[in-house]
Amino acid sequence: MEQLVTSPDNPASPSSRTPHQPLHTEPRDSAAAPRRSRRVRRALAVTALFAAGALSLSACGGDAEAGGHDGKNGQAGADAAAAKDASDAKIQVSSKDGATDASINDTGVKVTGGKLTDVKLTAVDTGKDVAGAISPDGASWKPSEQLDRGTKYKLVANAKDAKGRPATENATFTTVSSAHSFIGSFTPDNGKTVGVGMPVSFNFDKSITNRKDVQSHITVTSSSGQQVVGHWFGDRRLDFRPQDYWKAGSKVTMKIDLDGVNGGPGITGVQSKTVTFTIGRSQVSTVDMDTQTMTVKRDGQVIKTIPISGGSPQHPTYNGQMVISEKFEQTRMDGSTVGFGGEYDIKDVPHAMRLSSSGTFIHGNYWGDSSVFGRTGTSHGCVGLEDNKGGGGDTPAKWFYTNSLIGDVVIVKNSKDKTIQPDNGLNGWNLSWSQWVAGSAS
Repeated sequence: MEQLVTSPDNPASPSSRTPHQPLHTEPRDSAAAPRRSRRVRRALAVTALFAAGALSLSACGGDAEAGGHDGKNGQAGADAAAAKDASDAKIQVSSKDGATDASINDTGVKVTGGKLTDVKLTAVDTGKDVAGAISPDGASWKPSEQLDRGTKYKLVANAKDAKGRPATENATFTTVSSAHSFIGSFTPDNGKTVGVGMPVSFNFDKSITNRKDVQSHITVTSSSGQQVVGHWFGDRRLDFRPQDYWKAGSKVTMKIDLDGVNGGPGITGVQSKTVTFTIGRSQVSTVDMDTQTMTVKRDGQVIKTIPISGGSPQHPTYNGQMVISEKFEQTRMDGSTVGFGGEYDIKDVPHAMRLSSSGTFIHGNYWGDSSVFGRTGTSHGCVGLEDNKGGGGDTPAKWFYTNSLIGDVVIVKNSKDKTIQPDNGLNGWNLSWSQWVAGSAS
């Protein structure tokens, strides 16, 4: 059978031969044969290359339709398997991940469908871990201390469901900054036993313009049933007291619910706490500057009369009702801190108890002659009781210190000085009840 072989240089022409005419396969000259042979081989090679490329593309891509179905089915199967193996434990963190104004009080973790196994809360900048505890039922976790303001924290919580399948939740958040929040330091502290004159006193770190709202979110109640009313001294201090001294043995509860409360332009509260304290026995001591004596009454009965040395004629002691706000077994008294620079600086004053923020104390006096006690005033405004250097021995000052509580009342009368201002220390008892109520924002 005849074959027709063509090349680009010598295309076949139907009119060049007749049927059954033999095909001349020999080149016209010897030089042309190798050239045509090389062209044929090149053409075959190109054809093979394209064929190989097509096979390669087919191998990489596969059948589009078949491959697509296989991928979807495989992913669907994987998703179904993952869903079937997912933990039933669902963890919820109260502070939202990425928050920049998180509460310093409400941070916590809860879980449903399982139990918490561990929770770690860390201050990012310092690396300090925040102590906390998981509830006995494993359903929640809370920090055991209040968080700091303006601080970035990282929380990692882990839990397991009934089948032991784990779950994890992470959150990073920053607590509300001090620049945009307010906080109140207060006295007395939780769990304390105090005297009958102890008010609840708040000192805020920002000026409060929305006083009514702030006051309404602090409630103070007594087991005695006494009505308790708040009174503002300026825009940063809020005190609470009943009309008369607290009833001895009563329990006082203060609920602070200031978290999120607007205190003024650009500032909100962050505190949420309940404080309970106990009123001890009733002790009220009266200092008479005419007789230079102090009469101590406990539960209405006189238990001791103590000779004192009050303020000198040049520096008389304030009159009025004063509340013991601090106690120091020993302290330094430097006249330069209260306007008497160079007049005294005693580094070891024993048995000192503060009566005013301006520097009035009732304290032990070891440097005065014993003859002055009960006879004449020699101090710069304090009430001095006879004592020994170092505070040792059985002295009047030591007895009174030992038998006094923070919150006990000391009344000074018959002094040549004025009545102490009600905001100079914890001394709001020097306002009448009507004056006190008039200072309330509620």
